Amino acid sequence: MKENHAEGSSRWNEAVRPIYARERLLGPAPRHAIPAESMAPSTAYHLIHDELIFDGSSRFNLATFCSTWMEPEAHKLMAETFDKNMIDKDEYPQTAELEMRCVHMLADLWHAPRAAETIGCSTIGSSEACMLGGLALKWRWRERMRKSGKASDRPNLVMGSNTQVCWHKFARYWDVEAREVPLTGDEVVTNPERAAEACDKNTIGVVAVLGSTFTGHYEDVTALSAALDRLQERTGLDVPIHVDGASGGFVAPFLQPELVWDFRLPRVKSINTSGHKYGLVYPGVGWVVWREKHDLHHELIFNVDYLGGTMPTLAINFSRPASQVVAQYYNLIRLGKAGYREIHRACHEVAIHLGKRIAALGPFELLGAAGNLPVLAWRLTKQTNWSLYDLSDRLRDRGWQVPAYRLPADRQDVVVQRVVVRNGFTRDLSEMLLHDIERHLAWFESQPGFKPTMTGAGFHH
Repeated sequence: MKENHAEGSSRWNEAVRPIYARERLLGPAPRHAIPAESMAPSTAYHLIHDELIFDGSSRFNLATFCSTWMEPEAHKLMAETFDKNMIDKDEYPQTAELEMRCVHMLADLWHAPRAAETIGCSTIGSSEACMLGGLALKWRWRERMRKSGKASDRPNLVMGSNTQVCWHKFARYWDVEAREVPLTGDEVVTNPERAAEACDKNTIGVVAVLGSTFTGHYEDVTALSAALDRLQERTGLDVPIHVDGASGGFVAPFLQPELVWDFRLPRVKSINTSGHKYGLVYPGVGWVVWREKHDLHHELIFNVDYLGGTMPTLAINFSRPASQVVAQYYNLIRLGKAGYREIHRACHEVAIHLGKRIAALGPFELLGAAGNLPVLAWRLTKQTNWSLYDLSDRLRDRGWQVPAYRLPADRQDVVVQRVVVRNGFTRDLSEMLLHDIERHLAWFESQPGFKPTMTGAGFHH
């Protein structure tokens, strides 16, 4: 009995045993069923923490546009608001107020005619924001068609083949034809004239991308608006524009303030952006704003009572933490326009420096040289005994994640590699990346076993 008692005491005193001598860490982690017994909090922490070591470093992930660094004060505010449900506007009215302040600040940043009166909302990210923007276009188009006695069962949305996959999801989920405009020649963004030519009476709108995920280039929204103006003069078709500013919506106002792409163009009816990209918040927040209230169909708005009044709610998602919205408001008032400008300018300078150095290495040609977003994309311009896929794989030896991929239709013969320069990617880190690229180029040269094959405008091993 005494021996059994001792064993029982040892089991129940698991929390005071040395961490890696604990029974729960001596066997495999639970995988397919909830364990029958509890474990000490520190044991559960170390079990999960140690598995996550195998993940790549987010700071070394040069593929993602998402923010990977925030100030300690923002961390504190987020920790204080993880438990608040963003949708409970009656219980958390001040959080709802902060959300609307962000909406109006963005509307003002994007030159809405009456920024303090327009409508918009936070979302989980740009994908949800794009869904809402697309739905608003569809509902408005459908109402016009019904009022004129025309069929409204075959809507289409014109977009470039370089748009993000969320727009293809929107088209499939909400039964809208995705009318893609492919890239031709040396194009890396959608041609405005061909986008206008693709429109007809069933077109609910055209999507313009301010910051292609492939190369970082902005599409020419002014030229697209002008092309649609000419289309209206010829045919009477009045086609609106939605700007997918997932990345550029938080960059262009600060780095290219003279660029006209936003609500200064009357044909632009809605804009989305990702707060968790160049809005500098951790993943989990996007924004969509309409030019004016009437640009959002009233049937898409649900009113929630709070403090004796009403608050419009638009999002597709329901319950979600308030922390990212609070963090967005923190960034907007903490940084101000000057702070955002300095951060993005610093990223831009690093990207330009990195681009010059990469171009000087020899086998690379820059496609995106940080002229718009602080993003670099390059391709191989001569036959080598390795491909960009090989280089991407080799760079992982020190944790760098630098993606290689094909351009969209009809330029899928071109393979590119891309670096996204974000807040926290310093000149010093860029020099370390350059050193590793040079190291691997030398390694490839020393490997006679690599045999190159040419595929169109790119090379693939």
